[in-house]
Amino acid sequence: MDFSWPKAYLDYKEEVTSFARSLNNDIVRRDLELEFDHDQWQKCATFGLFGLVATEEYGGHQSTVDVEKATLAMEGFGYGCNDNGLALAVGTQLWNVQIFLSDYGSESQKRRYLPKMVSGERIGCHALTEPEAGSDIFQLSTTAEKVDGGYKLDGHKCLITLAPVADYFIIYCATNKQLGQWGLSSFIVERSFDGVQVSQPQPKMGLRTVPIGEVILDGVFVPEENRIGVEGAGFSLINNSLEYDRGCILASNVGAMQRQLEEAIEFSNQRKQYGQSVGKFQSVSNRIVEMKMRHDLAQLLLYKLAWLKNNGKSAMVEAAMLKLYLGEGFLENSLSAIRTRGGLGYLTESEIERDLRDAVGGVLYAGTSDIQRNIIARLIGL
Repeated sequence: MDFSWPKAYLDYKEEVTSFARSLNNDIVRRDLELEFDHDQWQKCATFGLFGLVATEEYGGHQSTVDVEKATLAMEGFGYGCNDNGLALAVGTQLWNVQIFLSDYGSESQKRRYLPKMVSGERIGCHALTEPEAGSDIFQLSTTAEKVDGGYKLDGHKCLITLAPVADYFIIYCATNKQLGQWGLSSFIVERSFDGVQVSQPQPKMGLRTVPIGEVILDGVFVPEENRIGVEGAGFSLINNSLEYDRGCILASNVGAMQRQLEEAIEFSNQRKQYGQSVGKFQSVSNRIVEMKMRHDLAQLLLYKLAWLKNNGKSAMVEAAMLKLYLGEGFLENSLSAIRTRGGLGYLTESEIERDLRDAVGGVLYAGTSDIQRNIIARLIGL
Protein backbone atom coordinates (compact mmCIF):
# COMPACT_ATOMS: atom_id res chain seq x y z
CA MET A 1 0.00 0.00 0.00
CA ASP A 2 1.57 3.28 -1.14
CA PHE A 3 0.88 6.30 1.09
CA SER A 4 3.16 8.66 -0.84
CA TRP A 5 2.09 11.58 -3.04
CA PRO A 6 3.71 12.64 -6.33
CA LYS A 7 6.16 15.48 -5.77
CA ALA A 8 4.24 17.67 -8.22
CA TYR A 9 1.13 17.30 -6.07
CA LEU A 10 2.96 18.20 -2.87
CA ASP A 11 4.61 21.18 -4.56
CA TYR A 12 1.23 22.40 -5.74
CA LYS A 13 -0.20 21.95 -2.26
CA GLU A 14 2.57 24.21 -0.96
CA GLU A 15 1.73 26.79 -3.62
CA VAL A 16 -1.93 26.70 -2.58
CA THR A 17 -0.99 27.04 1.09
CA SER A 18 1.22 30.05 0.37
CA PHE A 19 -1.54 31.66 -1.67
CA ALA A 20 -4.12 30.94 1.03
CA ARG A 21 -2.02 32.74 3.64
CA SER A 22 -2.26 35.90 1.54
CA LEU A 23 -6.03 35.91 2.20
CA ASN A 24 -5.70 36.20 5.99
CA ASN A 25 -6.59 39.85 6.29
CA ASP A 26 -9.44 41.57 8.11
CA ILE A 27 -11.14 38.26 8.97
CA VAL A 28 -12.30 39.36 12.44
CA ARG A 29 -14.21 42.33 11.01
CA ARG A 30 -15.66 40.39 8.09
CA ASP A 31 -16.78 37.64 10.46
CA LEU A 32 -18.50 40.14 12.75
CA GLU A 33 -20.20 41.87 9.82
CA LEU A 34 -21.13 38.71 7.85
CA GLU A 35 -19.19 39.97 4.84
CA PHE A 36 -18.56 37.78 1.82
CA ASP A 37 -15.44 39.12 0.09
CA HIS A 38 -15.96 39.07 -3.68
CA ASP A 39 -12.37 40.26 -4.24
CA GLN A 40 -10.97 37.23 -2.44
CA TRP A 41 -13.31 34.97 -4.39
CA GLN A 42 -11.91 36.42 -7.60
CA LYS A 43 -8.34 35.96 -6.34
CA CYS A 44 -9.14 32.28 -5.78
CA ALA A 45 -10.41 32.06 -9.37
CA THR A 46 -7.39 33.89 -10.79
CA PHE A 47 -5.04 31.60 -8.85
CA GLY A 48 -6.81 28.64 -10.45
CA LEU A 49 -8.64 26.96 -7.59
CA PHE A 50 -11.88 26.61 -9.56
CA GLY A 51 -9.97 24.92 -12.36
CA LEU A 52 -9.20 21.95 -10.10
CA VAL A 53 -12.37 20.05 -11.01
CA ALA A 54 -12.90 21.20 -14.60
CA THR A 55 -11.12 19.92 -17.67
CA GLU A 56 -9.10 22.06 -20.08
CA GLU A 57 -11.88 22.61 -22.61
CA TYR A 58 -13.91 24.33 -19.88
CA GLY A 59 -11.05 26.38 -18.44
CA GLY A 60 -9.69 23.72 -16.07
CA HIS A 61 -6.23 22.40 -15.31
CA GLN A 62 -5.96 19.07 -17.08
CA SER A 63 -7.53 16.68 -19.56
CA THR A 64 -9.29 14.72 -16.79
CA VAL A 65 -10.46 15.76 -13.33
CA ASP A 66 -8.03 14.59 -10.65
CA VAL A 67 -9.98 14.28 -7.40
CA GLU A 68 -6.88 13.35 -5.39
CA LYS A 69 -4.93 16.41 -6.47
CA ALA A 70 -7.92 18.68 -5.90
CA THR A 71 -8.52 17.23 -2.43
CA LEU A 72 -4.88 17.62 -1.44
CA ALA A 73 -4.91 21.20 -2.72
CA MET A 74 -7.98 22.09 -0.67
CA GLU A 75 -6.38 20.54 2.41
CA GLY A 76 -3.50 22.95 1.82
CA PHE A 77 -5.96 25.80 1.40
CA GLY A 78 -7.53 25.07 4.78
CA TYR A 79 -4.09 24.91 6.38
CA GLY A 80 -3.04 28.29 5.02
CA CYS A 81 -6.36 30.19 5.13
CA ASN A 82 -7.76 31.04 8.57
CA ASP A 83 -11.14 31.90 7.07
CA ASN A 84 -13.14 28.66 7.24
CA GLY A 85 -16.10 30.44 5.67
CA LEU A 86 -14.17 31.23 2.50
CA ALA A 87 -12.82 27.67 2.39
CA LEU A 88 -16.37 26.29 2.64
CA ALA A 89 -17.56 28.69 -0.07
CA VAL A 90 -14.84 27.54 -2.46
CA GLY A 91 -15.47 23.90 -1.61
CA THR A 92 -19.21 24.29 -2.12
CA GLN A 93 -18.81 25.44 -5.71
CA LEU A 94 -16.09 22.88 -6.46
CA TRP A 95 -17.72 19.78 -5.01
CA ASN A 96 -21.45 20.52 -5.16
CA VAL A 97 -21.70 22.28 -8.50
CA GLN A 98 -18.69 22.06 -10.80
CA ILE A 99 -17.79 18.40 -10.40
CA PHE A 100 -21.49 17.56 -10.53
CA LEU A 101 -21.80 19.27 -13.91
CA SER A 102 -18.49 17.77 -15.06
CA ASP A 103 -19.80 14.27 -14.29
CA TYR A 104 -23.46 14.57 -15.30
CA GLY A 105 -24.02 17.75 -17.28
CA SER A 106 -24.63 17.73 -21.02
CA GLU A 107 -21.99 19.11 -23.34
CA SER A 108 -23.97 22.30 -23.87
CA GLN A 109 -24.47 22.71 -20.10
CA LYS A 110 -20.75 22.31 -19.45
CA ARG A 111 -19.80 24.83 -22.12
CA ARG A 112 -22.39 27.34 -20.95
CA TYR A 113 -21.82 27.23 -17.20
CA LEU A 114 -18.43 25.78 -16.24
CA PRO A 115 -16.07 28.35 -17.85
CA LYS A 116 -17.83 31.26 -16.14
CA MET A 117 -17.54 29.58 -12.74
CA VAL A 118 -13.92 28.60 -13.30
CA SER A 119 -13.05 32.21 -14.17
CA GLY A 120 -14.89 33.60 -11.16
CA GLU A 121 -17.34 35.52 -13.32
CA ARG A 122 -20.27 33.53 -11.93
CA ILE A 123 -20.98 31.72 -8.65
CA GLY A 124 -22.86 28.43 -8.38
CA CYS A 125 -24.57 26.62 -5.52
CA HIS A 126 -26.80 23.59 -5.04
CA ALA A 127 -30.21 23.73 -3.39
CA LEU A 128 -31.54 20.56 -1.82
CA THR A 129 -32.75 21.45 1.69
CA GLU A 130 -36.32 22.65 2.30
CA PRO A 131 -38.18 23.72 5.46
CA GLU A 132 -39.72 20.24 5.82
CA ALA A 133 -37.16 18.17 3.91
CA GLY A 134 -33.43 17.84 4.31
CA SER A 135 -32.29 14.43 5.44
CA ASP A 136 -35.54 12.94 4.12
CA ILE A 137 -35.23 13.90 0.46
CA PHE A 138 -38.39 11.98 -0.50
CA GLN A 139 -40.39 14.73 1.20
CA LEU A 140 -39.23 17.42 -1.22
CA SER A 141 -42.15 19.75 -1.87
CA THR A 142 -40.51 21.68 -4.71
CA THR A 143 -42.11 20.52 -7.94
CA ALA A 144 -41.32 20.68 -11.63
CA GLU A 145 -44.38 20.50 -13.90
CA LYS A 146 -43.81 19.60 -17.55
CA VAL A 147 -44.90 22.38 -19.91
CA ASP A 148 -44.19 23.24 -23.54
CA GLY A 149 -40.45 23.56 -24.02
CA GLY A 150 -39.51 22.83 -20.44
CA TYR A 151 -40.73 22.82 -16.86
CA LYS A 152 -42.41 25.15 -14.39
CA LEU A 153 -40.75 25.06 -10.97
CA ASP A 154 -42.43 25.99 -7.69
CA GLY A 155 -40.98 25.61 -4.23
CA HIS A 156 -38.97 26.90 -1.31
CA LYS A 157 -35.34 26.04 -0.56
CA CYS A 158 -33.65 27.03 2.70
CA LEU A 159 -30.25 26.93 4.42
CA ILE A 160 -28.57 27.13 1.02
CA THR A 161 -24.87 27.96 1.15
CA LEU A 162 -23.89 30.79 -1.25
CA ALA A 163 -27.53 31.36 -2.28
CA PRO A 164 -27.54 35.14 -1.60
CA VAL A 165 -24.60 35.68 -3.98
CA ALA A 166 -25.12 32.81 -6.45
CA ASP A 167 -25.85 33.21 -10.15
CA TYR A 168 -26.60 29.53 -10.83
CA PHE A 169 -28.57 27.07 -8.70
CA ILE A 170 -28.65 23.28 -8.97
CA ILE A 171 -32.26 22.66 -7.94
CA TYR A 172 -33.57 19.26 -6.85
CA CYS A 173 -37.32 18.72 -7.06
CA ALA A 174 -40.12 16.26 -7.73
CA THR A 175 -41.25 15.71 -11.31
CA ASN A 176 -43.57 12.85 -10.34
CA LYS A 177 -44.28 12.25 -6.65
CA GLN A 178 -46.09 9.00 -7.40
CA LEU A 179 -42.81 7.42 -8.48
CA GLY A 180 -41.02 8.00 -5.17
CA GLN A 181 -37.24 8.02 -5.56
CA TRP A 182 -37.61 7.69 -9.34
CA GLY A 183 -39.73 10.83 -9.49
CA LEU A 184 -36.95 13.26 -8.52
CA SER A 185 -35.05 15.39 -11.04
CA SER A 186 -32.46 18.14 -11.03
CA PHE A 187 -32.21 21.39 -13.00
CA ILE A 188 -29.89 24.32 -13.54
CA VAL A 189 -31.76 27.50 -12.64
CA GLU A 190 -30.31 30.91 -13.33
CA ARG A 191 -30.85 33.78 -10.93
CA SER A 192 -32.09 35.92 -13.85
CA PHE A 193 -35.02 33.59 -14.60
CA ASP A 194 -38.43 35.16 -13.92
CA GLY A 195 -39.87 34.06 -10.59
CA VAL A 196 -36.59 33.40 -8.78
CA GLN A 197 -36.39 35.15 -5.42
CA VAL A 198 -33.33 34.99 -3.17
CA SER A 199 -33.17 36.14 0.44
CA GLN A 200 -30.58 38.34 2.08
CA PRO A 201 -27.78 36.52 4.00
CA GLN A 202 -29.06 35.06 7.25
CA PRO A 203 -27.01 35.65 10.44
CA LYS A 204 -25.58 32.48 11.93
CA MET A 205 -23.30 31.23 14.70
CA GLY A 206 -20.22 30.52 12.60
CA LEU A 207 -18.93 30.40 9.03
CA ARG A 208 -20.18 33.96 8.88
CA THR A 209 -18.06 34.99 5.88
CA VAL A 210 -19.93 32.61 3.59
CA PRO A 211 -23.57 33.64 3.07
CA ILE A 212 -26.50 31.30 3.58
CA GLY A 213 -30.08 32.00 2.55
CA GLU A 214 -33.37 30.95 0.99
CA VAL A 215 -34.43 30.49 -2.62
CA ILE A 216 -38.10 30.86 -3.63
CA LEU A 217 -39.25 29.49 -6.98
CA ASP A 218 -42.59 30.95 -8.09
CA GLY A 219 -43.66 29.50 -11.42
CA VAL A 220 -40.10 29.63 -12.77
CA PHE A 221 -39.90 28.43 -16.37
CA VAL A 222 -36.78 26.32 -16.94
CA PRO A 223 -36.03 25.15 -20.49
CA GLU A 224 -35.78 21.40 -20.99
CA GLU A 225 -32.10 21.67 -21.91
CA ASN A 226 -31.44 22.80 -18.32
CA ARG A 227 -32.54 19.47 -16.89
CA ILE A 228 -29.51 17.49 -15.71
CA GLY A 229 -29.70 13.91 -16.94
CA VAL A 230 -32.94 12.18 -17.74
CA GLU A 231 -36.17 12.92 -15.92
CA GLY A 232 -36.36 10.87 -12.73
CA ALA A 233 -32.58 10.48 -12.35
CA GLY A 234 -32.46 12.96 -9.46
CA PHE A 235 -32.17 10.37 -6.68
CA SER A 236 -29.14 8.70 -8.27
CA LEU A 237 -27.56 12.07 -8.98
CA ILE A 238 -28.19 13.25 -5.41
CA ASN A 239 -26.53 10.15 -3.96
CA ASN A 240 -23.45 10.59 -6.11
CA SER A 241 -23.29 14.31 -5.33
CA LEU A 242 -23.55 13.65 -1.60
CA GLU A 243 -20.40 11.53 -1.67
CA TYR A 244 -18.48 14.71 -2.53
CA ASP A 245 -20.68 16.86 -0.31
CA ARG A 246 -20.02 14.69 2.75
CA GLY A 247 -16.35 14.16 2.03
CA CYS A 248 -14.24 16.27 -0.27
CA ILE A 249 -15.98 19.50 0.75
CA LEU A 250 -14.44 19.02 4.22
CA ALA A 251 -10.86 18.67 2.97
CA SER A 252 -10.05 22.21 4.11
CA ASN A 253 -11.03 21.23 7.67
CA VAL A 254 -8.27 18.63 7.72
CA GLY A 255 -5.82 21.41 6.86
CA ALA A 256 -7.32 23.62 9.58
CA MET A 257 -6.89 20.80 12.10
CA GLN A 258 -3.20 20.55 11.17
CA ARG A 259 -2.81 24.29 11.74
CA GLN A 260 -4.59 24.07 15.10
CA LEU A 261 -2.33 21.21 16.18
CA GLU A 262 0.90 23.00 15.28
CA GLU A 263 -0.21 26.20 16.97
CA ALA A 264 -1.25 24.32 20.13
CA ILE A 265 2.15 22.60 20.32
CA GLU A 266 4.00 25.88 19.81
CA PHE A 267 1.95 27.66 22.47
CA SER A 268 2.30 24.81 24.96
CA ASN A 269 6.07 24.78 24.56
CA GLN A 270 6.39 28.55 24.99
CA ARG A 271 3.86 29.16 27.78
CA LYS A 272 5.47 28.76 31.23
CA GLN A 273 3.65 27.98 34.46
CA TYR A 274 5.15 26.74 37.73
CA GLY A 275 8.61 26.91 36.20
CA GLN A 276 7.98 24.75 33.14
CA SER A 277 6.18 24.80 29.81
CA VAL A 278 2.51 23.89 30.11
CA GLY A 279 3.07 21.14 27.55
CA LYS A 280 4.87 19.21 30.28
CA PHE A 281 1.63 18.89 32.23
CA GLN A 282 -0.01 15.60 31.39
CA SER A 283 -3.53 17.04 31.11
CA VAL A 284 -2.31 19.44 28.42
CA SER A 285 -0.08 16.98 26.56
CA ASN A 286 -2.80 14.30 26.52
CA ARG A 287 -5.25 16.79 25.06
CA ILE A 288 -2.83 17.64 22.25
CA VAL A 289 -2.15 13.95 21.60
CA GLU A 290 -5.90 13.50 21.06
CA MET A 291 -5.82 16.41 18.63
CA LYS A 292 -3.04 14.65 16.72
CA MET A 293 -4.96 11.37 16.64
CA ARG A 294 -8.14 12.99 15.35
CA HIS A 295 -6.26 14.86 12.63
CA ASP A 296 -4.30 11.87 11.35
CA LEU A 297 -7.30 9.53 11.29
CA ALA A 298 -9.46 12.12 9.52
CA GLN A 299 -6.68 12.66 6.99
CA LEU A 300 -6.49 8.95 6.22
CA LEU A 301 -10.25 8.75 5.73
CA LEU A 302 -10.11 11.78 3.44
CA TYR A 303 -7.31 10.33 1.31
CA LYS A 304 -9.13 7.01 1.00
CA LEU A 305 -12.29 8.74 -0.16
CA ALA A 306 -10.36 10.79 -2.72
CA TRP A 307 -8.68 7.62 -4.03
CA LEU A 308 -12.01 5.82 -4.35
CA LYS A 309 -13.64 8.69 -6.26
CA ASN A 310 -10.60 9.16 -8.48
CA ASN A 311 -10.85 5.50 -9.45
CA GLY A 312 -14.58 5.63 -10.20
CA LYS A 313 -15.61 3.60 -7.17
CA SER A 314 -18.62 4.04 -4.91
CA ALA A 315 -17.85 5.66 -1.57
CA MET A 316 -21.18 5.96 0.23
CA VAL A 317 -20.00 4.38 3.48
CA GLU A 318 -16.62 6.06 3.36
CA ALA A 319 -18.15 9.49 2.70
CA ALA A 320 -20.55 9.13 5.63
CA MET A 321 -17.74 7.91 7.91
CA LEU A 322 -15.52 10.83 6.93
CA LYS A 323 -18.32 13.35 7.38
CA LEU A 324 -19.11 11.96 10.83
CA TYR A 325 -15.55 11.61 12.08
CA LEU A 326 -14.15 14.80 10.58
CA GLY A 327 -17.13 16.92 11.59
CA GLU A 328 -16.95 15.69 15.18
CA GLY A 329 -13.14 15.78 15.22
CA PHE A 330 -12.82 19.37 14.02
CA LEU A 331 -15.30 20.43 16.69
CA GLU A 332 -13.40 18.60 19.45
CA ASN A 333 -10.02 19.89 18.27
CA SER A 334 -11.33 23.45 18.14
CA LEU A 335 -12.49 23.20 21.73
CA SER A 336 -9.15 21.68 22.74
CA ALA A 337 -7.31 24.55 21.03
CA ILE A 338 -9.23 27.03 23.19
CA ARG A 339 -8.72 25.05 26.40
CA THR A 340 -4.99 24.84 25.71
CA ARG A 341 -4.74 28.64 25.63
CA GLY A 342 -7.14 29.25 28.50
CA GLY A 343 -8.76 32.68 28.67
CA LEU A 344 -6.67 34.00 25.77
CA GLY A 345 -8.32 31.50 23.44
CA TYR A 346 -11.74 32.77 24.49
CA LEU A 347 -11.05 36.28 23.19
CA THR A 348 -12.25 37.21 19.71
CA GLU A 349 -8.99 38.96 18.88
CA SER A 350 -7.08 35.69 19.34
CA GLU A 351 -9.01 34.26 16.35
CA ILE A 352 -9.07 30.89 18.11
CA GLU A 353 -12.70 30.94 19.20
CA ARG A 354 -13.86 31.49 15.61
CA ASP A 355 -12.73 27.97 14.67
CA LEU A 356 -15.01 26.53 17.34
CA ARG A 357 -18.02 28.48 16.10
CA ASP A 358 -17.22 27.48 12.53
CA ALA A 359 -16.73 23.82 13.45
CA VAL A 360 -20.26 23.50 14.85
CA GLY A 361 -21.60 23.75 11.30
CA GLY A 362 -19.66 20.61 10.35
CA VAL A 363 -21.90 18.41 12.51
CA LEU A 364 -25.00 19.89 10.88
CA TYR A 365 -24.61 20.71 7.18
CA ALA A 366 -24.48 18.01 4.47
CA GLY A 367 -26.34 15.71 6.87
CA THR A 368 -26.09 15.82 10.65
CA SER A 369 -23.84 13.47 12.61
CA ASP A 370 -26.96 11.58 13.70
CA ILE A 371 -27.97 11.03 10.08
CA GLN A 372 -24.45 9.88 9.14
CA ARG A 373 -24.63 7.21 11.85
CA ASN A 374 -27.97 6.05 10.46
CA ILE A 375 -26.55 5.92 6.93
CA ILE A 376 -23.51 3.92 7.99
CA ALA A 377 -25.64 1.50 10.01
CA ARG A 378 -27.93 0.88 7.03
CA LEU A 379 -25.09 0.44 4.56
CA ILE A 380 -23.26 -2.11 6.70
CA GLY A 381 -26.41 -4.19 6.98
CA LEU A 382 -28.01 -3.13 10.26
